Amino acid sequence: MAEDIDPNVPPSGTGCQECLATGGWWVHLRRCAACGHIGCCDTSPSQHATQHNAETGHPIIVSFEPGEDWAFDYSTQQVGPAPQLAPPHAHPVDQPVPGPQGAVPPNWQELIH
Repeated sequence: MAEDIDPNVPPSGTGCQECLATGGWWVHLRRCAACGHIGCCDTSPSQHATQHNAETGHPIIVSFEPGEDWAFDYSTQQVGPAPQLAPPHAHPVDQPVPGPQGAVPPNWQELIH
């Protein structure tokens, strides 16, 4: 639906907003196509992108990883091509994955979903 995607809203930042606020960390980043919220993926410990969907009902997320061009619709559980959104389309290439730098524990692979 048209209200599920706002092509003019920029991303909320270059990292998961909730993780940055709480000292958390993420594996990959996802962008809400409706409001630009950047949240962490479901592999990440806190799963903030899915939490954002549950709280807002915004159904479409887009990968915020460099070189990826896909979207996921929570309402249909379908993956498809990413809609055209305002830049930037990914976090900075020099931003580490997982991130953010300095917050990722050495045993991070044991902590993912």
